[in-house]
Amino acid sequence: MTDMDETLNGNGDTPGPVRGFVRTVKNRCRICYTCVRTCPAKAIRITKSQAEVVPERCIGCGNCIRVCTQKAKRIVSTVHEVEDLLDGRQRVAAMLAPSFPVEFQAEMDFRVLVGMCRKLGFDLVTEVAFGADLVAERYRQQMILNPMKQYIATTCPAIVGFVERYHPELIPGLSPIVSPMVAMSRVLRTLHPGIKVVFIGPCVAKKAEAADPDAALGPDVAITFRELRHLFLRHDVKPERCQPTDFDPPHPNLGSLFPLTRGFLQAASISEDLAANDVVATDGIEGFTAVLEEFGAGTLDARLVELLSCSGCIAGPGLSTQETLFKRRGRVSSYSRFRASTLDLEAWQREVDRFQNLDLTRTYSANDQRLEELEPPELHEIMQRMGKYSEAHELNCGACGYRTCREHALAIGKGFAEPEMCLPFVIDDNLNTIRKLSQANEKLASAQETLMHSERLASMGQLAAGVAHEINNPLGVVLMYTHLLLDECASGSPLRSDLQMIADQADRCKRIVAGLLDFARQNKVAHNLTDIREVVQASLANLPVPPGVTVEVSHASGSPMAELDRDQLIQVFVNLVGNAFDAMPNGGRLQIRTRADAQWLVIEVKDNGTGIPRENQNKMFEPFFTTKPMGKGTGLGLPVVYGIVKLHRGDISVDSNTDPMAGPRGTTFTVKLPRMAQRAGV
Repeated sequence: MTDMDETLNGNGDTPGPVRGFVRTVKNRCRICYTCVRTCPAKAIRITKSQAEVVPERCIGCGNCIRVCTQKAKRIVSTVHEVEDLLDGRQRVAAMLAPSFPVEFQAEMDFRVLVGMCRKLGFDLVTEVAFGADLVAERYRQQMILNPMKQYIATTCPAIVGFVERYHPELIPGLSPIVSPMVAMSRVLRTLHPGIKVVFIGPCVAKKAEAADPDAALGPDVAITFRELRHLFLRHDVKPERCQPTDFDPPHPNLGSLFPLTRGFLQAASISEDLAANDVVATDGIEGFTAVLEEFGAGTLDARLVELLSCSGCIAGPGLSTQETLFKRRGRVSSYSRFRASTLDLEAWQREVDRFQNLDLTRTYSANDQRLEELEPPELHEIMQRMGKYSEAHELNCGACGYRTCREHALAIGKGFAEPEMCLPFVIDDNLNTIRKLSQANEKLASAQETLMHSERLASMGQLAAGVAHEINNPLGVVLMYTHLLLDECASGSPLRSDLQMIADQADRCKRIVAGLLDFARQNKVAHNLTDIREVVQASLANLPVPPGVTVEVSHASGSPMAELDRDQLIQVFVNLVGNAFDAMPNGGRLQIRTRADAQWLVIEVKDNGTGIPRENQNKMFEPFFTTKPMGKGTGLGLPVVYGIVKLHRGDISVDSNTDPMAGPRGTTFTVKLPRMAQRAGV
């Protein structure tokens, strides 16, 4: 009939004098902080990314149980205590809370339910609603006899627990009248001396109230309707096997309306007159906490406030029904009408008069659980750990479960929360982590490129060394004899063109070998303090400027000095400027610009030549790739440049356009080099 995992065994649940009745199933908790947000007492401690209920702070409202979609919050079971009583020699009475129709009416007649309880072994099965009748009468008398005093109704034990813990200054305002549960327990103990009493209802807080010494002569143990179903299941008690019977007397009247918001007022014949404003009734976390704050501030005019921690006892966490609140309300109202239609009013009045002198008073004890304020330096340090450096950072979004960032910081300081509960903090932290990972990934990619290039350099170095030894000498012999033959060959001889082709191709082979040697030689960097202006000047001195080309050199403000390999930088400029000249066969303008800041030296070489097609821009740093005509290029110039830049731990990028419709044609190479050499391990 119910999920047996809905409750937890209570053996050894909480060490120390305070017994907790709500626990966390840690492997189900997903750290969504919903329980923290809905806990009016902030009795949830987040530690090591786990939510746990702090027993001494918990008021037993059960909000955390209702809102936890993962069922990580569970009611601690007291079923074994009931079984111990039923196995004993003393008589045992069961008291059913007035909300029992919400749980069972859809499945069975109430008489069948009573029969099932008797089958379990209960000697008496009664209704708490008669105790509610007595309590309602005492409240009516209290309002008449004390017209100048303000009271907080104490029918809800969660409200009492909240006042004792978080508003102890309001304890004098608590009505000194017991709850219907305790009232009915005292009735039964009066009628049946020595009897043991078990309360069965929808509320977790009733478990704590049953053990409260300030509410003496209450039930010996309290269980929920879910736990009653568990008992039926464990002892194989089924409706068809039980004899239907009515509840044992005394029978109730309007006390059966107590589970509904304002039902208590109707039972006590107390009118919530909106014009008079003598009575205020509300339910839910926001409602009761706001009323208590106003009550404490003295701004509330009402003589009586009826507060419920949830939407009436028809919404308690000890219910297993999934029906809507309106359907539940209808079931309680329907049963109350039935009881009223069959009630012997004279017999009921005699029973009420019989217990007119029954002691229904109780006391209250302060159990202050308010957190002391932190010292300003400590609060400031915690706020900074949360990323709150000014009031502008205090969003007070409530995602952590606390109303304000400062409340959250206080909870952190007292060990009840963690900085990671702050959603904006976590988002910023994750974004920073992502940025750092992205930067690390870029550095790794750059390092991988440099490593691959170094490997290529090493391979090409070995190849070039072999080529230099094996090819250069034969090439030199070929070129020497070819030029000798050319010198001896008559100008009109048909052999001269063939000899010239041999010489040209041999020269090309020699340039390729020289390029390979240059490419392979850039495997080390000799860092020296170098003036980039002098490097540019020396590079241009090595290159004749083609006709029709103008060269513009500009150096922006900033120190021109950097730790670089001068010779290698000259080679970079020679290659980039040479390529720019080649891209402007009909003349043009070449611009060389340098600028520097504290960390970087930036060099731009810009031409307005033909540009580089987009499809070639990803290939131009590959060895032997060239767009120049046969015999005009080796495809090693830009790879040499790339290798030198990477060995300097710098970067090179290109921006080029070949389409006049898209803007001015031309190419810009941008070289970015660190001002200071990066030492080993940096």
